[in-house]
Amino acid sequence: MTDSLQQIVERVRDYPGLRRKQPIQDVFSTLRETHWFGNPLPNWGDDAAVLPWEDDYLLVAADGIQTTLLVNEPYAAGKASVMATVNDIYAMGGRPLGLVNVLASGNPEQRRRIVEGITKGCDKLRVPMLGGHLHPDAPDDQPALSVTIVGRAKKLLRSHRAAPGDDLVVAVDLEGRAGCRSVVSWDANSGKSPEALRHRLEALPLIAEYELAFAAKDVSNAGLLGTAAILVENSGVGAVIDVDALPCPPALPLEQWILCFQSFGFILSVSPHHAGDVVSLFSEHDVTAAVVGRVEDGSRVRLRSGNCNETLFDFSREVITGIRRPATD
Repeated sequence: MTDSLQQIVERVRDYPGLRRKQPIQDVFSTLRETHWFGNPLPNWGDDAAVLPWEDDYLLVAADGIQTTLLVNEPYAAGKASVMATVNDIYAMGGRPLGLVNVLASGNPEQRRRIVEGITKGCDKLRVPMLGGHLHPDAPDDQPALSVTIVGRAKKLLRSHRAAPGDDLVVAVDLEGRAGCRSVVSWDANSGKSPEALRHRLEALPLIAEYELAFAAKDVSNAGLLGTAAILVENSGVGAVIDVDALPCPPALPLEQWILCFQSFGFILSVSPHHAGDVVSLFSEHDVTAAVVGRVEDGSRVRLRSGNCNETLFDFSREVITGIRRPATD
Protein backbone atom coordinates (compact mmCIF):
# COMPACT_ATOMS: atom_id res chain seq x y z
CA MET A 1 0.00 0.00 0.00
CA THR A 2 1.64 3.24 -1.19
CA ASP A 3 -0.31 5.69 0.97
CA SER A 4 -0.34 5.60 4.76
CA LEU A 5 -3.67 5.02 6.48
CA GLN A 6 -3.83 8.70 7.43
CA GLN A 7 -3.27 9.70 3.79
CA ILE A 8 -6.08 7.39 2.70
CA VAL A 9 -8.40 9.00 5.27
CA GLU A 10 -7.51 12.44 3.93
CA ARG A 11 -7.99 11.39 0.29
CA VAL A 12 -11.43 9.92 0.97
CA ARG A 13 -12.64 12.81 3.12
CA ASP A 14 -11.43 15.42 0.60
CA TYR A 15 -12.69 13.60 -2.50
CA PRO A 16 -15.20 15.80 -4.41
CA GLY A 17 -17.36 12.78 -5.24
CA LEU A 18 -17.99 12.35 -1.52
CA ARG A 19 -18.10 16.00 -0.45
CA ARG A 20 -20.81 16.75 -3.01
CA LYS A 21 -23.15 14.49 -0.99
CA GLN A 22 -23.35 16.93 1.92
CA PRO A 23 -26.12 19.22 0.57
CA ILE A 24 -28.41 16.16 0.50
CA GLN A 25 -29.16 16.72 4.20
CA ASP A 26 -31.11 19.95 3.69
CA VAL A 27 -33.05 18.63 0.70
CA PHE A 28 -33.91 15.37 2.47
CA SER A 29 -35.05 17.00 5.70
CA THR A 30 -37.45 19.30 3.82
CA LEU A 31 -38.90 16.80 1.35
CA ARG A 32 -39.29 14.10 3.99
CA GLU A 33 -42.38 15.98 5.19
CA THR A 34 -44.17 14.83 2.03
CA HIS A 35 -43.81 11.15 2.99
CA TRP A 36 -47.09 11.39 4.88
CA PHE A 37 -48.84 11.28 1.52
CA GLY A 38 -49.37 7.84 0.00
CA ASN A 39 -47.88 4.65 1.42
CA PRO A 40 -44.10 4.58 0.83
CA LEU A 41 -41.87 2.64 3.20
CA PRO A 42 -39.63 4.84 5.38
CA ASN A 43 -36.56 5.88 3.39
CA TRP A 44 -33.29 6.44 5.28
CA GLY A 45 -30.90 6.80 2.36
CA ASP A 46 -32.12 4.01 0.10
CA ASP A 47 -30.87 3.88 -3.49
CA ALA A 48 -34.52 3.68 -4.62
CA ALA A 49 -37.86 4.63 -3.11
CA VAL A 50 -40.04 1.67 -2.08
CA LEU A 51 -43.80 1.38 -2.61
CA PRO A 52 -45.67 -1.75 -1.51
CA TRP A 53 -47.27 -3.13 -4.68
CA GLU A 54 -49.58 -6.15 -4.63
CA ASP A 55 -47.47 -8.90 -3.01
CA ASP A 56 -44.15 -7.28 -4.02
CA TYR A 57 -42.49 -3.86 -3.97
CA LEU A 58 -42.29 -1.21 -6.65
CA LEU A 59 -38.93 0.59 -6.76
CA VAL A 60 -38.38 4.07 -8.20
CA ALA A 61 -34.97 5.75 -8.54
CA ALA A 62 -33.51 8.73 -10.40
CA ASP A 63 -29.97 9.83 -11.26
CA GLY A 64 -28.55 12.99 -12.79
CA ILE A 65 -25.31 13.06 -14.77
CA GLN A 66 -22.54 15.56 -14.01
CA THR A 67 -22.28 18.40 -16.51
CA THR A 68 -18.54 17.94 -17.03
CA LEU A 69 -19.08 14.34 -18.15
CA LEU A 70 -21.88 15.35 -20.54
CA VAL A 71 -19.74 18.10 -22.10
CA ASN A 72 -16.48 16.17 -22.35
CA GLU A 73 -17.71 12.62 -22.99
CA PRO A 74 -21.37 12.67 -24.07
CA TYR A 75 -21.43 9.05 -25.26
CA ALA A 76 -19.99 7.77 -21.97
CA ALA A 77 -22.44 10.00 -20.07
CA GLY A 78 -25.39 8.43 -21.88
CA LYS A 79 -24.18 4.92 -21.05
CA ALA A 80 -23.52 5.88 -17.43
CA SER A 81 -27.03 7.25 -16.98
CA VAL A 82 -28.48 3.82 -17.68
CA MET A 83 -25.90 1.88 -15.70
CA ALA A 84 -26.23 4.05 -12.59
CA THR A 85 -30.01 3.76 -12.38
CA VAL A 86 -30.04 0.03 -13.15
CA ASN A 87 -27.51 -0.52 -10.34
CA ASP A 88 -29.79 1.40 -7.95
CA ILE A 89 -32.58 -1.12 -8.55
CA TYR A 90 -30.35 -4.17 -8.16
CA ALA A 91 -28.80 -2.68 -5.01
CA MET A 92 -32.30 -2.79 -3.49
CA GLY A 93 -32.78 -6.46 -4.41
CA GLY A 94 -34.97 -5.66 -7.40
CA ARG A 95 -35.03 -6.11 -11.14
CA PRO A 96 -35.57 -3.17 -13.55
CA LEU A 97 -38.74 -2.72 -15.59
CA GLY A 98 -38.07 0.43 -17.61
CA LEU A 99 -36.60 3.93 -17.81
CA VAL A 100 -37.57 7.47 -18.79
CA ASN A 101 -35.29 10.49 -19.21
CA VAL A 102 -35.12 14.28 -19.26
CA LEU A 103 -32.46 15.52 -21.69
CA ALA A 104 -31.40 19.13 -22.22
CA SER A 105 -29.02 19.72 -25.15
CA GLY A 106 -29.12 22.34 -27.88
CA ASN A 107 -26.17 20.90 -29.82
CA PRO A 108 -27.36 18.27 -32.33
CA GLU A 109 -24.02 16.40 -32.36
CA GLN A 110 -23.78 16.43 -28.58
CA ARG A 111 -27.37 15.28 -28.32
CA ARG A 112 -26.77 12.50 -30.85
CA ARG A 113 -23.80 11.15 -28.89
CA ILE A 114 -25.70 11.25 -25.58
CA VAL A 115 -28.64 9.37 -27.09
CA GLU A 116 -26.30 6.84 -28.71
CA GLY A 117 -24.78 6.22 -25.29
CA ILE A 118 -28.20 5.78 -23.72
CA THR A 119 -29.13 3.31 -26.45
CA LYS A 120 -25.92 1.34 -25.91
CA GLY A 121 -26.51 1.24 -22.16
CA CYS A 122 -30.05 -0.04 -22.65
CA ASP A 123 -28.83 -2.65 -25.11
CA LYS A 124 -26.08 -3.87 -22.77
CA LEU A 125 -28.36 -4.14 -19.75
CA ARG A 126 -31.52 -5.13 -21.65
CA VAL A 127 -33.70 -2.39 -20.16
CA PRO A 128 -36.10 -0.29 -22.30
CA MET A 129 -36.01 3.51 -22.44
CA LEU A 130 -39.75 4.09 -22.56
CA GLY A 131 -39.97 7.87 -23.03
CA GLY A 132 -39.03 11.21 -21.59
CA HIS A 133 -38.74 14.92 -22.25
CA LEU A 134 -36.34 16.94 -24.42
CA HIS A 135 -35.18 20.54 -23.97
CA PRO A 136 -33.56 21.23 -27.40
CA ASP A 137 -32.32 24.75 -26.59
CA ALA A 138 -29.82 24.30 -23.75
CA PRO A 139 -26.42 26.00 -24.26
CA ASP A 140 -23.60 23.73 -25.47
CA ASP A 141 -21.75 24.03 -22.16
CA GLN A 142 -24.84 23.42 -20.02
CA PRO A 143 -26.39 20.12 -21.12
CA ALA A 144 -28.31 18.09 -18.55
CA LEU A 145 -29.47 14.50 -18.34
CA SER A 146 -31.58 12.81 -15.69
CA VAL A 147 -32.92 9.27 -15.86
CA THR A 148 -35.68 7.69 -13.79
CA ILE A 149 -36.10 3.94 -13.46
CA VAL A 150 -38.87 1.69 -12.18
CA GLY A 151 -38.20 -1.80 -10.87
CA ARG A 152 -39.82 -4.54 -8.87
CA ALA A 153 -38.58 -6.59 -5.92
CA LYS A 154 -39.85 -9.62 -4.04
CA LYS A 155 -37.59 -9.01 -1.02
CA LEU A 156 -35.58 -5.89 -0.18
CA LEU A 157 -32.05 -4.79 0.53
CA ARG A 158 -32.09 -1.45 2.35
CA SER A 159 -29.50 1.26 3.04
CA HIS A 160 -30.30 1.55 6.73
CA ARG A 161 -30.37 -2.05 7.95
CA ALA A 162 -26.70 -2.68 8.72
CA ALA A 163 -26.64 -4.11 12.26
CA PRO A 164 -23.88 -4.37 14.87
CA GLY A 165 -22.13 -7.71 14.51
CA ASP A 166 -22.70 -7.90 10.73
CA ASP A 167 -19.83 -8.49 8.36
CA LEU A 168 -19.21 -5.89 5.66
CA VAL A 169 -18.87 -7.55 2.26
CA VAL A 170 -17.50 -5.80 -0.83
CA ALA A 171 -18.54 -7.25 -4.21
CA VAL A 172 -16.75 -5.99 -7.33
CA ASP A 173 -15.75 -7.04 -10.83
CA LEU A 174 -11.97 -6.80 -11.08
CA GLU A 175 -11.95 -7.59 -14.80
CA GLY A 176 -12.14 -4.10 -16.27
CA ARG A 177 -10.20 -0.95 -16.98
CA ALA A 178 -9.99 2.67 -15.91
CA GLY A 179 -13.15 4.40 -17.11
CA CYS A 180 -14.00 7.78 -18.60
CA ARG A 181 -11.59 10.71 -18.20
CA SER A 182 -14.00 13.13 -16.51
CA VAL A 183 -14.75 10.94 -13.48
CA VAL A 184 -12.49 8.61 -11.47
CA SER A 185 -14.13 5.34 -12.46
CA TRP A 186 -13.71 1.63 -13.18
CA ASP A 187 -15.38 0.22 -16.30
CA ALA A 188 -16.18 -3.47 -15.81
CA ASN A 189 -19.01 -3.47 -18.40
CA SER A 190 -17.24 -2.83 -21.71
CA GLY A 191 -16.33 -5.99 -23.57
CA LYS A 192 -18.87 -8.13 -21.72
CA SER A 193 -22.05 -9.50 -23.26
CA PRO A 194 -25.52 -8.47 -22.06
CA GLU A 195 -25.96 -12.01 -20.78
CA ALA A 196 -22.80 -11.76 -18.69
CA LEU A 197 -23.84 -8.40 -17.23
CA ARG A 198 -27.34 -9.64 -16.35
CA HIS A 199 -25.92 -12.85 -14.83
CA ARG A 200 -23.57 -10.77 -12.67
CA LEU A 201 -26.34 -8.44 -11.45
CA GLU A 202 -28.77 -11.28 -10.74
CA ALA A 203 -26.75 -12.13 -7.62
CA LEU A 204 -28.30 -9.15 -5.79
CA PRO A 205 -32.02 -10.08 -6.00
CA LEU A 206 -31.13 -13.69 -5.21
CA ILE A 207 -29.33 -12.60 -2.03
CA ALA A 208 -32.43 -10.62 -1.05
CA GLU A 209 -34.86 -13.41 -1.90
CA TYR A 210 -32.81 -16.03 -0.01
CA GLU A 211 -32.67 -13.54 2.90
CA LEU A 212 -28.90 -13.82 3.07
CA ALA A 213 -28.61 -10.06 3.69
CA PHE A 214 -30.88 -7.11 4.43
CA ALA A 215 -28.63 -4.09 3.76
CA ALA A 216 -26.72 -2.99 0.67
CA LYS A 217 -25.64 0.01 -1.41
CA ASP A 218 -24.11 0.28 -4.84
CA VAL A 219 -20.73 2.02 -5.02
CA SER A 220 -21.47 5.59 -6.07
CA ASN A 221 -19.17 8.47 -6.98
CA ALA A 222 -18.27 8.57 -3.28
CA GLY A 223 -16.03 5.54 -3.96
CA LEU A 224 -15.71 2.24 -2.11
CA LEU A 225 -14.86 3.57 1.33
CA GLY A 226 -17.14 6.58 1.01
CA THR A 227 -20.09 4.39 0.04
CA ALA A 228 -19.39 2.00 2.92
CA ALA A 229 -19.34 4.99 5.27
CA ILE A 230 -22.70 6.21 3.91
CA LEU A 231 -24.24 2.75 4.50
CA VAL A 232 -23.00 2.96 8.09
CA GLU A 233 -24.25 6.54 8.47
CA ASN A 234 -27.70 5.65 7.13
CA SER A 235 -27.93 2.70 9.52
CA GLY A 236 -27.07 4.68 12.65
CA VAL A 237 -24.13 2.44 13.58
CA GLY A 238 -20.34 2.35 13.40
CA ALA A 239 -17.88 0.04 11.63
CA VAL A 240 -14.28 -1.01 11.25
CA ILE A 241 -12.93 -1.66 7.73
CA ASP A 242 -9.74 -3.60 7.01
CA VAL A 243 -8.18 -1.72 4.10
CA ASP A 244 -5.79 -4.62 3.43
CA ALA A 245 -8.77 -6.94 2.78
CA LEU A 246 -10.26 -4.82 -0.02
CA PRO A 247 -10.23 -6.63 -3.39
CA CYS A 248 -8.24 -4.49 -5.83
CA PRO A 249 -7.41 -4.97 -9.52
CA PRO A 250 -3.69 -5.23 -10.29
CA ALA A 251 -4.03 -2.45 -12.88
CA LEU A 252 -4.82 0.25 -10.29
CA PRO A 253 -3.12 1.38 -7.08
CA LEU A 254 -5.33 1.02 -4.01
CA GLU A 255 -5.40 4.78 -3.41
CA GLN A 256 -7.05 5.27 -6.81
CA TRP A 257 -9.25 2.18 -6.61
CA ILE A 258 -10.98 3.26 -3.40
CA LEU A 259 -12.19 6.47 -5.09
CA CYS A 260 -13.55 4.86 -8.27
CA PHE A 261 -17.16 5.09 -9.31
CA GLN A 262 -17.90 1.44 -10.11
CA SER A 263 -19.86 0.13 -13.07
CA PHE A 264 -20.37 -2.92 -10.86
CA GLY A 265 -19.66 -2.53 -7.16
CA PHE A 266 -21.75 -3.16 -4.05
CA ILE A 267 -21.32 -2.99 -0.27
CA LEU A 268 -23.44 -5.37 1.80
CA SER A 269 -23.98 -5.81 5.52
CA VAL A 270 -24.34 -9.54 6.20
CA SER A 271 -24.79 -11.69 9.28
CA PRO A 272 -21.58 -13.70 9.87
CA HIS A 273 -23.74 -16.83 9.57
CA HIS A 274 -24.43 -15.99 5.92
CA ALA A 275 -21.25 -14.17 4.87
CA GLY A 276 -19.71 -17.31 3.36
CA ASP A 277 -22.91 -18.04 1.43
CA VAL A 278 -22.98 -14.48 0.06
CA VAL A 279 -19.34 -14.61 -1.04
CA SER A 280 -19.95 -18.00 -2.70
CA LEU A 281 -23.08 -16.81 -4.48
CA PHE A 282 -21.23 -13.83 -5.90
CA SER A 283 -18.43 -16.13 -7.04
CA GLU A 284 -21.00 -18.29 -8.88
CA HIS A 285 -22.02 -15.09 -10.69
CA ASP A 286 -18.43 -14.20 -11.71
CA VAL A 287 -18.04 -11.52 -9.04
CA THR A 288 -15.16 -11.10 -6.59
CA ALA A 289 -16.45 -10.67 -3.05
CA ALA A 290 -14.72 -10.52 0.33
CA VAL A 291 -15.44 -9.75 3.95
CA VAL A 292 -13.64 -6.46 4.61
CA GLY A 293 -14.90 -5.37 8.00
CA ARG A 294 -17.46 -5.51 10.77
CA VAL A 295 -20.42 -3.32 11.77
CA GLU A 296 -20.19 -2.04 15.35
CA ASP A 297 -22.23 -0.13 17.89
CA GLY A 298 -21.42 3.55 18.02
CA SER A 299 -20.95 6.27 15.45
CA ARG A 300 -17.37 5.95 14.16
CA VAL A 301 -16.13 4.44 10.90
CA ARG A 302 -12.58 3.26 11.53
CA LEU A 303 -10.01 2.07 9.01
CA ARG A 304 -7.50 -0.61 9.91
CA SER A 305 -4.27 -1.68 8.20
CA GLY A 306 -1.96 -4.03 10.06
CA ASN A 307 -1.61 -2.62 13.57
CA CYS A 308 -2.70 0.89 12.55
CA ASN A 309 -6.17 2.38 13.08
CA GLU A 310 -7.56 5.72 11.92
CA THR A 311 -11.04 7.25 12.19
CA LEU A 312 -12.52 7.97 8.78
CA PHE A 313 -15.74 9.56 10.06
CA ASP A 314 -17.37 10.13 13.42
CA PHE A 315 -21.08 10.63 12.84
CA SER A 316 -21.63 11.91 16.36
CA ARG A 317 -20.13 15.21 15.21
CA GLU A 318 -20.09 15.21 11.37
CA VAL A 319 -22.14 14.06 8.38
CA ILE A 320 -21.79 12.88 4.81
CA THR A 321 -25.44 12.87 3.71
CA GLY A 322 -26.88 13.66 7.15
CA ILE A 323 -29.38 10.80 6.72
CA ARG A 324 -29.18 8.58 9.79
CA ARG A 325 -31.91 6.19 10.86
CA PRO A 326 -33.30 7.00 14.29
CA ALA A 327 -32.73 4.34 16.95
CA THR A 328 -36.50 3.87 17.24
CA ASP A 329 -37.16 3.33 13.51
